[in-house]
Amino acid sequence: MENDFNIDSAPAIPSSSLHYEPRQEGEEPLSSDDDQRVYLVPFRWWKEAQDSSSSEIKRGIPYAASPAPPYGGPMKIFNNIFNSDIAFNLRKEDELMSNGVNGEVGVSSRDYALVPGETWLQTLKWHSDSKSSSKEKKGFPAVEEDMSDVYPLQLRLSVLRETNVLAVKISKKLRVWDFSGQTTLLFLNDKNKILKESQKQTEQDGEIASSFGELLKKLWAPGATPLAPRTFKMKLAHFAPQFSGFNQHDSQELLAFLLDGLHEDLNRVKCKPYVEAKDSDDRPDEEVADEYWRNHLARNDSIIVDVCQGQYRSTLVCPLCKKVSVTFDPFMYLSLPLPSTSTRTMTLTVVKSDGSTKPSPFTVTVPKNGKLEDLTQALSTACSLAVDETLLLAEIYNNRIIRFLEEPTDSLSLIRDNDQLIAYRLPKDAEEAPLFVFMHQIEEHSLGGKLTPSWRAFGVPLVVRKSMANGSDIHEVYAKLVAPFLVPGEDSLDNNDGSDNTATEEIMDTDDACLTRLSGSPETSDKEEPNAQSATEFQFYLTNEKGTEKGSEIGMGELVKPTPNPERLYVLVSWSANMANRYDVKPLSSLPEVFKSGFFMKRPQESVSLYKCLEAFLKEEPLGPDDMWYCPVCKKHCQASKKLDLWRLPEILVIHLKRFSYSRFLKNKLETYVDFPTHDLDLSSYIAKKGGQSSHRYILYAISNHYGSMGGGHYTAFVHHGGDQWYDFDDSHVSPVSEDKIKTSAAYVLFYRRVEDA
Repeated sequence: MENDFNIDSAPAIPSSSLHYEPRQEGEEPLSSDDDQRVYLVPFRWWKEAQDSSSSEIKRGIPYAASPAPPYGGPMKIFNNIFNSDIAFNLRKEDELMSNGVNGEVGVSSRDYALVPGETWLQTLKWHSDSKSSSKEKKGFPAVEEDMSDVYPLQLRLSVLRETNVLAVKISKKLRVWDFSGQTTLLFLNDKNKILKESQKQTEQDGEIASSFGELLKKLWAPGATPLAPRTFKMKLAHFAPQFSGFNQHDSQELLAFLLDGLHEDLNRVKCKPYVEAKDSDDRPDEEVADEYWRNHLARNDSIIVDVCQGQYRSTLVCPLCKKVSVTFDPFMYLSLPLPSTSTRTMTLTVVKSDGSTKPSPFTVTVPKNGKLEDLTQALSTACSLAVDETLLLAEIYNNRIIRFLEEPTDSLSLIRDNDQLIAYRLPKDAEEAPLFVFMHQIEEHSLGGKLTPSWRAFGVPLVVRKSMANGSDIHEVYAKLVAPFLVPGEDSLDNNDGSDNTATEEIMDTDDACLTRLSGSPETSDKEEPNAQSATEFQFYLTNEKGTEKGSEIGMGELVKPTPNPERLYVLVSWSANMANRYDVKPLSSLPEVFKSGFFMKRPQESVSLYKCLEAFLKEEPLGPDDMWYCPVCKKHCQASKKLDLWRLPEILVIHLKRFSYSRFLKNKLETYVDFPTHDLDLSSYIAKKGGQSSHRYILYAISNHYGSMGGGHYTAFVHHGGDQWYDFDDSHVSPVSEDKIKTSAAYVLFYRRVEDA
C-alpha cells in the first residue's frame, strides 16, 4: 500500500504545502506543535534567504523526476480523466549526493526544495522585508526567474512500502531537494519498521473488503430493491479522497482503486520479502517470465491476482548499441488507445517572407490523430515548398502570434477547428539569423475631432528571418513585405502615367517609390521639419510579443538595440491613415479558420475494431524525450524503442477504452464507435508465449458506458445475466435490452471472462 502526502496548497505564494499524516485508525491527528507540513519552493528563492543568514545550511537529499511506469510497475498512481496532471517517480540521485547544497545545484529554474513550515515562514518574511526595502531597485533577477514560472501546484506524493521510489503526481517536470527530512519517512529501509507498518495497514485496509462484501450481500439479498451505496462510497472516500463529493468520477479509475484495495486487503502474504529484479541477460523468455511471476506472487497472492491479473512482456532496444532489455510486468487491465481510421482537413494560410506574393490559403488532409510533422509534410507538398525553404507554423489570435508550433511530435489534437494558423515560408540557409516579427497598428481619429489619434492593431504579423543591423535594413525589409498589398496606380510618387504598364510593374514602381520615401529622399517637402512624421510614412518601434509596449522609435540610421531574446525581435509598425489608403489590407486581415463546418454539417462517426485498438497498444514505438531509458552498455540515457507483448492472460480480462484525451490546451472525449466481439474474443495471435495455457478466447459479460463530455456525463451498464439475456442498468432502473443494442459509442470499460476451447 501507499503512504500519501495530503494536499494543502498555498494560494498567491510561490510554494505548495504537503502534509504527511501516517496514523492508525482512531488515532488523533497530529497537533499543531507536531505539524509535519512541508513546502515546495523554488530552490534559489529559499537559498538566497539562507545565504543571507548566519545559520548553517542543512544538507539536502536530491531526487530526480522521471515519468511513472504504467500500472503493474513499482508505483500505482491512478490519474483522474478530468485531471491533466502527470505521474512521476522521484529516485535518489546518488551522483549528486556528494555535491550537497554547495555543489552545482539550484542553478536550474526546475530545481525546487522541500522545506519545513517554520523555514518557509522565515524565508517568506525575509523576501517580503527585502522587497519592501528595495522597491526602487531593479529587484532580484534569480528570484524573479523562478517565481515567474511558479504557481500553487496540486501534488500527491506516495510510495509503496517495499520500494525506494517516491511517486509524485505533478504538473511540472522538476528536481526536488529535500531539506525538511520528511521524505525519509516514506523510505522505510528498516525491515522491522516495514513489518510494523505492514501490520498497521493490515488492521485498516481490510475495511475496503468488508465494506464491499456488505454491499454485495445487500445487492444479492432475496427481494432486494434498488440500493444507493452511500455507506460504501463514504468508506471509499475515507481511503481515497478523490472519490468524495458529488462530482462526476471516472468508473475505470474507481475500478482500478477498488481492485487494488481488495487485493491488498485480501493479500495472503503478510510479510513481503525483498525481491531484486534481474536483467534477462539473453536468457530464454520463458525462464525470465516465470522468474518475474514467481517474484510477483511472493509478494502479491490474493484472489484478485488469481482471477484478474495477467502479464505482459516489455522489450527495450537501444538505438545506438542495440542492447536489448526484456522485463515482464503484471497488469490488472488493458488500457487501449482508439486509433483514428479517418482523416482531418485543415486550412492554413501560407505567407512568403520575400514579399513576392500575397498570403494564400491551403487546405490539406492529415490523419486525425496525427502529429505536427504530418501537417508540415502535407502543407509542404501542397504549397510546393522548395528544397531550400522551411515552414514555421504559428497560431494567430487578436492580430498577434500567441504560439509557435515547432515540436514535430506534438499531437494535432492540440489544434482546434476554430483556430487560425499561418505558415511562414523561410529560407533554410538563414536558420541561425534572428527572427523579426512585424505587427501592425493603424491610426484612427475619434469622431470628436481630438488631435491625439488612437491606434488599432490589424492584420496578421509578417515574419522574416534575417540579420539586420540598423533601422534602414528594417525599413527596407518591411517595405518589401507589404509591397504585394499596394493598390496599383494609387501612388503618385511613382510618376506612372498608367498607360501600358502591367499590375506587376505598377507594384514594383510603387515599391521603389515607397523605398525612396522611407529612405529619406527629397520627395517630401523642404518645408517639413526633418523629424516630422509624413502622412505617408511608417514608424517602427521595438515592442514585446503582445505588441502592447512601444519602445523608442527605430530611426533610419539607428542600430538595432539588443533585446532580452535576441533570437526573436518584435517590431510594431504604425500606419498613418493616408498610408493605409494606399494598401489593400483585406488579404492581410482575413484569416480562415482551420475547419469551418456548415450549419447542418455533421461528420460521419468513426468506427474501429477492438483488435485494431489492441494492435495500436502493442505496436513498437520510440520512447518520448521525457521518458529516456538508461542503457547499461552506452552508460547514458537514450530514446529507446519499446514494444509490448501479451504473455499470460487472466481469467477475467478488463479492457479500458481510452476515450478521454487531454493536453495542455485541450481536453476531449473521443466518440469513436468500437466494434468489439461479444461471443468470441480470440487473442491467440497476440500472445507471445506459445503453449502453457489452454484457451485465449473470451466472452463478454458486462459493459460500463459513459454518455456526455469531459466536464459531465452519465454512467450506465449493460450486464449479461442468465441465458442470452442482457440488462440495462441505469441508476435505479433496470430493464432488458437486446444484444444488438449493447454496442454503442458510449462503451468505456469492457468485461470479458475466459471460455475453454470446445
